[in-house]
Amino acid sequence: MNFKNVTIAGSGVLGYQIAFQTAFHGFNVTVYDINDKVLDKAKAKFELMSEAFKRDLGATQEQLDATFKNLHYNSDLKEAVKDADLVIEAVPENPQIKLDFYQKLAKAAPEKTIFATNSSTLLPSQFADTTGRPEKFAALHFANTIWINNTAEIMGHADTDRAVFDALVDFAKAIGMVALPLYKEQPGYILNSLLVPLLSAATNLLVNDVADFETIDKTWMVATGAPMGPFGILDVVGITTAYNINQMQAEKTQDPLKIKTVEYLKEQFIDKNKLGVATGEGFYKYPNPAYKEKNFLK
Repeated sequence: MNFKNVTIAGSGVLGYQIAFQTAFHGFNVTVYDINDKVLDKAKAKFELMSEAFKRDLGATQEQLDATFKNLHYNSDLKEAVKDADLVIEAVPENPQIKLDFYQKLAKAAPEKTIFATNSSTLLPSQFADTTGRPEKFAALHFANTIWINNTAEIMGHADTDRAVFDALVDFAKAIGMVALPLYKEQPGYILNSLLVPLLSAATNLLVNDVADFETIDKTWMVATGAPMGPFGILDVVGITTAYNINQMQAEKTQDPLKIKTVEYLKEQFIDKNKLGVATGEGFYKYPNPAYKEKNFLK
């Protein structure tokens, strides 16, 4: 399987990063989103990404010019996927939104197209039948700031064709990722199986008034040597993602603490558009968060 044309569906926190990284490595990339206004925002984010690639990777202007030539935009799904060898879905982390999207995608995409979900917490088997091509469907999950934290977790489901799985592993390597194959479905893959409990424990301490967020971060950073604490991580991941995950868990379990966490995130962050690094403020203010100050750990 030879992927040349890749469509990224969704230009949010991870979608635009996946698109830019893929285009940077020479693939022909179409960015799809629900309307042209959202796509215009993605174009602005690509300008910022190019600066990050210069700063962090030493990317040349020639490489970045080639990257921008490889990027195309479309808000018409059928047009966006008409030549796609691979579609990577990065729509919001909400089961119903994803199911609705796959119903439309199944009708719009050519038979040859392989589908991959970038879902961070949901299983590919939840959507496999809706794709209309379960054997050509798997999960391909990236960590945030993918040009630095270059992990790509590949996870099939019971009906994923092994050749498709192997092709996704090869694709991940081709776009500069460290490919991390999983041989069994696991909610949260490897990374989030480790990370989500940490972030959940941190928010539990906060909403239960045990300690403030800076003290919790300081504790983690001093004790483990980590460069940031759980609330710094939440700002990078995006507070909308944390809110969606907690909301799903609250609906499922009716856990009073989860419900309290959802209310807290909505009132203090979502309603105030303090969504993390992407909006310039979350728990910390950016581009110079307090946890990077030299006296923060004292």
